[in-house]
Amino acid sequence: MAYDRFAAICKPLHYPLLMNKKNCILLAASSWTAGFMDMIPVVDFISHYSFCTSNEINHFFCDPNALLKLSCSDTHNFEMLALYEGIFMAVSPFLFTLSSYAFIISTILKISSSEGRRKAFSTCSSHLTVVILFYGTVICIYISPSSMFSSEQDKIFALLYTVFIPMLNPFIYSMRNREVKNALRNLIFRKQNGRKQGRIVAI
Repeated sequence: MAYDRFAAICKPLHYPLLMNKKNCILLAASSWTAGFMDMIPVVDFISHYSFCTSNEINHFFCDPNALLKLSCSDTHNFEMLALYEGIFMAVSPFLFTLSSYAFIISTILKISSSEGRRKAFSTCSSHLTVVILFYGTVICIYISPSSMFSSEQDKIFALLYTVFIPMLNPFIYSMRNREVKNALRNLIFRKQNGRKQGRIVAI
């Protein structure tokens, strides 16, 4: 998404070439492949640990941090692996995204029309909001030491990036759609008018 915004705003004439079907497939495939490859060493490390306490995970999915809290093995090596992988899989893409937005903002500020600047900022602000929320919570969970947060705090952070942010995505992106805004405005005004009429009848 960040690359798409960068190509659309900073290289508008080259956009069809930069975001052709082949490049889109390569970007999607590389994301899926990196995510799959990222989990292989995690599963390998955890499979060699001993678990001598309860087999009940205090989480709503099989999160590595929650699983390791049940282990009676020394998990220092796994914490170091999680730190390095977190830098590679979370911090690096986050910095790449922010750097692309630095170029985007620089380009937007050069637009002479205030209406053009407003539209460009509107296009990017929704995606940037989701990116900051998502990467912020992921970095807090997986790059910090496992003892830094309690099990309940881990679950709250995990709930943010696995449930809340994906649910927020359609709302954030659809609010840029004029038809959705008009429908929402009509719904609010209809409710307000209905309440006023109800009060008048009651009086």
